Amino acid sequence: MSIVKDMALAESGRRKIDWVRAHMPALSQIEERFAREQPFRGLRIAVSVHLEAKTANLGCVLAKGGAEVHLTGSNPLSTQDDVAAGLASLGVQTYGIYGVDAAGYEALLVETLKCRPHLVIDDGGDLIDLLSGKCAEYATELMGGCEETTTGILRLKARERAGSLPCPMMAVNDAKAKHYYDNKYGTGQSVWDGIMHTTNLIVAGKTVVVAGYGWCGKGVAMRAAGMGANVIVTEIDPFKALDATMNGFRVMSMDEAAPLGDIFVTVTGCKDVIVGRHFAQMKDGVLLANAGHFDCEVAAAELRAMAVRSTLRRADIVGYTLPNGRTLDLLAEGRLVNLAAGNGHPAEIMDMSFAVQALAAEWVAQHHGELERRVYAVPDEIDDQIGWAKLAAMGLHIDTLTPEQIAYLNGV
Repeated sequence: MSIVKDMALAESGRRKIDWVRAHMPALSQIEERFAREQPFRGLRIAVSVHLEAKTANLGCVLAKGGAEVHLTGSNPLSTQDDVAAGLASLGVQTYGIYGVDAAGYEALLVETLKCRPHLVIDDGGDLIDLLSGKCAEYATELMGGCEETTTGILRLKARERAGSLPCPMMAVNDAKAKHYYDNKYGTGQSVWDGIMHTTNLIVAGKTVVVAGYGWCGKGVAMRAAGMGANVIVTEIDPFKALDATMNGFRVMSMDEAAPLGDIFVTVTGCKDVIVGRHFAQMKDGVLLANAGHFDCEVAAAELRAMAVRSTLRRADIVGYTLPNGRTLDLLAEGRLVNLAAGNGHPAEIMDMSFAVQALAAEWVAQHHGELERRVYAVPDEIDDQIGWAKLAAMGLHIDTLTPEQIAYLNGV
């Protein structure tokens, strides 16, 4: 039985789901085929992804393919209560309530896994973490799964090295349709949507410090520069740092950047990227935002310990006043700013990412007997299929190689 805040919110949630559905054509094509072929007939799928409208649409598509879907959020501050109710009203078992504490969040994850899933779709690795330990009793029928994020894949690969991965997993985050499109353009837009909506402040003319220049960081830096910001990039990888330099951004350490920035955005997947010694150097009124999966990139606990007082300055903004009299403004408790303080990636972006999830889950269901307990790349044919579908939906046409060109490239 679903666990949501209030089923009276279902109509609002269904409207949101219907809206994004109309803007996710690639996933709609997959849904039509799934409805005919029923690739998940008799299978249970546990899903832990940010519980908002695009994720709800994915849940409905999997259910149309014959699956018994049990779906929860992957961050308590990104769950939208009306969407959770709307999804539950559509027949998908849904477990999600906005703003629950850590214990409540884990309890919802556990409830999702009680179905003893055959497949999992994870975002950050929390389901796999539980199935490898506390909830191992629910992993008895596990075939495999898919992982959405960089952070989750890092956790999976660590488990693979340690020999503790409970099932084969697909690295959906590394698919071309995911990192080229979702991580760069989705994160680039949605992070600034979240920051601007939450603060009602301008970006142009400010110094923005972007920590991390992977695909997500590239998108955040690109959009900041496009809005007129002076962008600084901090990195640990020399080649990513050089790439940022060649793209016209200043590159330096966080120690050097701390006194210069007006807005800080962490996009690393690591922890303790901005810590006490950085807070102590920062200007009065800086904005601190995180776009990495977990709320440990900006060391919020250390900031709270340093502060002489804290003030709720605006919804999703807490100001922490330090002994030096300066106030640093933390957005969305240091959680994912684009989801905890916004609506996440645009529907057209998640169309491709969730198309990968749907097709990768189908591939695992078909091939699980051949797979070992390790992390697998998404097959090129899945990526290419989604790319062609998206081009067609956008009315775009590209060239194709002639037989002579193929022979030339193959050295024939």
